[in-house]
Amino acid sequence: MRYYTYFPGCSASHGGAKAYDWSAQAVAKALEVELIELDDWNCCGSTPYTSVDELASYCVSARNLALAEKRGLDLVTPCSACYVILNRTNSAFREYPALRAKVNEALAAGDLEYHGTVNVRHLLDVFANDIGCEEIASRVKGDLGGLKVAPYYGCQVVRPSPGFDHPESPESLDRLIKSLGAEATPFPLKTRCCGGSLVISEENVALELAHKLLDSASSNGAECIATVCPLCQTNLDVYQSRINKKFKTSFNLPVLFFTQLMGIAFGIDRRSLGFEKCIVSPKEVLAGYIER
Repeated sequence: MRYYTYFPGCSASHGGAKAYDWSAQAVAKALEVELIELDDWNCCGSTPYTSVDELASYCVSARNLALAEKRGLDLVTPCSACYVILNRTNSAFREYPALRAKVNEALAAGDLEYHGTVNVRHLLDVFANDIGCEEIASRVKGDLGGLKVAPYYGCQVVRPSPGFDHPESPESLDRLIKSLGAEATPFPLKTRCCGGSLVISEENVALELAHKLLDSASSNGAECIATVCPLCQTNLDVYQSRINKKFKTSFNLPVLFFTQLMGIAFGIDRRSLGFEKCIVSPKEVLAGYIER
């Protein structure tokens, strides 16, 4: 067994990405990985909070790191935004002594202290590099041969530097998709932004960005998109009908979490993978693979 401290994040735990958490846990179990949820964790601080009160956002984020440090394991999250924020806090904490002192002063109010020793990682990194594609392929019970998947990393998972993959041309998700027997289709926009939270404040801007992603995936023959980010999944899935209406298109591309695809290939009960949470139904695209 491999053991990791698990930070699900608000989206996967309480929001619209519960299917990500369910499928991640199911796949981890199949790979003999134990994701031990961090006790009493709180929101990572989120990207907008940094713009409102930078110090407070660091303190909120560092509380999770201080709690994780007690356990002494790598801190793993499936959320790209949480991954970026926790890494950013870690880097700033280590680099700036004055900030470190202020953060620890705030943590002391809750009888906590952080020493900067936690290694923050994304779930894709753990599966692709610690487990490895060869081991993943050995767990496949019904490969996804013939399924054409666009590997969508999004703009955040490749941001921390140094990271676990190339910032412009990552390949870890491509390799993982191939290890499941599926085809990773060409996807030139694999690291472009989906619009993120702009969909709330500047919807037209976000829809334009998401439209470009869907068009690129569809034009390159993808039958579905696999993503590693809850917000990317939401923007491309939930807003797909609105994109179709605005741009006079007819996209019908299921947007799945990469862990859901792994779960299908591993023969995990589909009810444990949360496909009913998808707005664009993957039923037709996945029918042959789920039934096997």
